[in-house]
Amino acid sequence: DLADQIRNLMFTFEDVKKVDDRGIQTILKEVPRDQLVLALKTASPELKDLLFRNVSQRAAQMIQEDLEALGPVKVKDVEKAQQGIVDIVRRLEAEGKIVVGGSGSEEAFV
Repeated sequence: DLADQIRNLMFTFEDVKKVDDRGIQTILKEVPRDQLVLALKTASPELKDLLFRNVSQRAAQMIQEDLEALGPVKVKDVEKAQQGIVDIVRRLEAEGKIVVGGSGSEEAFV
């Protein structure tokens, strides 16, 4: 139990990169677009690319336009949006709908 609690505390928004493409698509179905746009404000280019390649080209373009049109926002608002997505990821993982990959081979599928 303690190990799970520590792992949950250590999971950050950038760790969403550890989810496979199918899992990302499942996550994106649950996240409101305005929350996603706000969360992407400080996201790494790698994470943005991962999310954009898992939506339609039109949806990716709309999200990018929204992101460009988004003016300055408070860091705490961005962090709140990111934490909301992390909470969704944790819930989906607990429900068995997605798998968050780790570095350990015991999590690998064969």
